[in-house]
Amino acid sequence: MGGVAFIGLGNMGLPMACNLTRAGHRVTGFDLSPAAKQAASEGGIAFAQSALDCVRGADVVITMLPAGKHVLAVWEEIVQASQPGALLIDSSTIDVESARAAHALAAAKGLLSLDAPVSGGTGGASAGTLTFMCGGSAEAFAAGKSYLEAMGKRIVHCGGAGAGQAAKVCNNMILGATMVATCEAFVLAEKLGLDHQALFDVVSTSSGQSWSTTNYCPVPGPVPASPANNGYKPGFAASLMLKDLMLSQEAAASIGAVTPMGAAATGLYQRFVAEGSGEMDFSGIIAFLREGTLLD
Repeated sequence: MGGVAFIGLGNMGLPMACNLTRAGHRVTGFDLSPAAKQAASEGGIAFAQSALDCVRGADVVITMLPAGKHVLAVWEEIVQASQPGALLIDSSTIDVESARAAHALAAAKGLLSLDAPVSGGTGGASAGTLTFMCGGSAEAFAAGKSYLEAMGKRIVHCGGAGAGQAAKVCNNMILGATMVATCEAFVLAEKLGLDHQALFDVVSTSSGQSWSTTNYCPVPGPVPASPANNGYKPGFAASLMLKDLMLSQEAAASIGAVTPMGAAATGLYQRFVAEGSGEMDFSGIIAFLREGTLLD
């Protein structure tokens, strides 16, 4: 199997790269963080001295970076050093326009490319159970699928360039809005004297059922693995949820789509993060709804 370059060895990127090594791929990584070098070595990943050194000779290059500006800056550099026929995959969560611009950079050099953001959080990254939402050509998807399967359990080709990012922002807008609604319902139940488990038992098997309830219940007890049972440690940090919700609203504004529930959820998470809770799990917003501090 060919070599893989992995740029961005953070909380998501490192376990993803480690899963590639476990699948038998030779992985070379790079990250600006000094701590990443030791962590990469422990995971069987060779560490390059620069992004350019990382990608030289690689059949596949994967990036996992904070924002569109970082992806474009890195891709502008690495397309110059990538070998002919290489496949570039960006698994960051970024805006659709930046994703399309990254595809254009690759195409100008005759390289295949995918935007392939993920769902599943750090737990899914470690377990190799991520969902990948992919945008790009059928040829690029076919070339990249086996590599993505080493890191995830569901690989979906959503369409052309940018379609993966479009799917991601739509999915996470649903997640943000349903988590707020779920938290509101549990707070209302508390005030009505209804037990958490009783509400869970009803909602999890009735028309109000959602992933936010059955997999990530925002109150302690009903779902033992949810962050609510671990002091609301992420999980998926509220700051990251806010980032995704803001991307959804930027996308909506760019095409004139009306998303009032998405906008409302964005506003609530902006308040939540502004009050110092950005590193708390996004389900922790229930405490602020319970206290009414987001409604003042």
